[in-house]
Amino acid sequence: MPPTLASLLRNPALKLAVLAGGDRMEEAAVRWVHTSELDDPAPYLEGGELLLTTGLKLDVGSPEALGQYVARLAGAGVVGLGFGVGVSHDAVPQALVDAAAAHRLPLLEVPHRTPFIAISKAVSAEIAAERYKAVTAGFEAQRELTRAALAPDGTTALLSRLAAHLKGWAALYDASGAVVAAAPEWAGRRAARLAGEVERLRGRPAPASAAVAGPAGTEDRVELQSLGTGRRPRGFLAVGTEERPDTSARYLVHAAVALLTLSLEQSRALQDTQQRLGAALLRMLLAGEPEHARTVAGRLYGGLFDAPVRVLVAERAEAAEAAGDAVGLLAERVETAGMRSAEPVLAVREEDRLTVLAAADGEVMPACVAAVDGSDDLVAGLSAAVGAAGVPGAHEQAERALAVARRRGRSLVEHDEVGSGSVLPLLGDDAVRAFSDGLLRPLREHDATARGDLVASLRAWLSRHGQWDAAAADLGVHRHTLRYRMRRVEEILGRSLDDPDVRMELWLALKSGG
Repeated sequence: MPPTLASLLRNPALKLAVLAGGDRMEEAAVRWVHTSELDDPAPYLEGGELLLTTGLKLDVGSPEALGQYVARLAGAGVVGLGFGVGVSHDAVPQALVDAAAAHRLPLLEVPHRTPFIAISKAVSAEIAAERYKAVTAGFEAQRELTRAALAPDGTTALLSRLAAHLKGWAALYDASGAVVAAAPEWAGRRAARLAGEVERLRGRPAPASAAVAGPAGTEDRVELQSLGTGRRPRGFLAVGTEERPDTSARYLVHAAVALLTLSLEQSRALQDTQQRLGAALLRMLLAGEPEHARTVAGRLYGGLFDAPVRVLVAERAEAAEAAGDAVGLLAERVETAGMRSAEPVLAVREEDRLTVLAAADGEVMPACVAAVDGSDDLVAGLSAAVGAAGVPGAHEQAERALAVARRRGRSLVEHDEVGSGSVLPLLGDDAVRAFSDGLLRPLREHDATARGDLVASLRAWLSRHGQWDAAAADLGVHRHTLRYRMRRVEEILGRSLDDPDVRMELWLALKSGG
């Protein structure tokens, strides 16, 4: 802490004496020493000074003038007044002592043999010693952070040491803005409540920082820092303290940012290598070589092939904003889910497409599905659960489900939805509607210009599986009339209704567009 009036009093070389405000000696921190003989030096002060004077310009015979003088000093934030005796006055005026006591302004008597410069040097020496102590402690704290970062649980240990030194809390977010680690443990919940602030910082080019108020109900002052060497952040550091960080604390935060950035960049290099290996493993699985894939994976992905897995294929939606990287964000969320659950996962990105292979009963795939479902920027298909040997088929299932999701305008479709229920919703794209319009157009044109509702008659006849009496009853016509209309359908279309393929095409045309 900076020097105080009490520490100056304890300096035997200065021989200072307290005349007023003795109860404030310990709390009166001295930022600097200033000498002035003006009767109003307040405009030239910043606050926190010990003001020294010999009273040369003071009207010592006027208690009112001395009271106003002391009031101006107190209003300017002066922490103490040192009055030098033996120059202009043999003793400190009693009216000045009374005024200082009234305003609770510490008043010191400076003997004639103590030059003012000696007091200035003493304060300067204490400030320098305090700063040296702070710098030394800062260097030691940085060394502690470095040692913590090299530990097996480096990130957690680093955050713990940082929070302890700052007497606050610290949290690390991944690139998507999810909390990865926090110290102390309770800080995780508090950090999660700052997701909106992290999201705003994530939208700014790195490096970026922001100082924000802590979550509601706290008195925290939070500083957010982006992590990473590129324009896109690799993560974020949040530091919460009750007091504004001083210079040494800021140096410590900067050291933590550097160490975490280095760790993230090294992790990124390792992850890039793992991703290339994952792409090779996925190609092996799709080629129907699960045993080769298992051998190559070893311990890194080996556990992934011992239980049922599901495949998800995601792409950027056509309506997604061009400036966003929804697929990249999804890949980061999958990666984060894998780290949190300690589950092996294959996530392979190819331009605007991401293929994910994860345990069917694990935590990664549900997290992936939650990130996609309801998204305006992504569209995806999800397979059923299969063994390692069934991955090629699961990939085809996911691809078909993805195609259906695009046609239906949905963000996610699962294979179970495709494999059950009606096939008609799968035929709702423009090509099928064009086929329907082309096939039925001659019949519609006939109905518009001549008697006989051929389209409705055809629908009733097909729905009754060719039963003349039942279909005629539905239409309210004689069965011979219906037979005549079906012959006209054959003549106009140039196709035989005895052909089951023709009947199937006409029925699908009626259901999909007619």
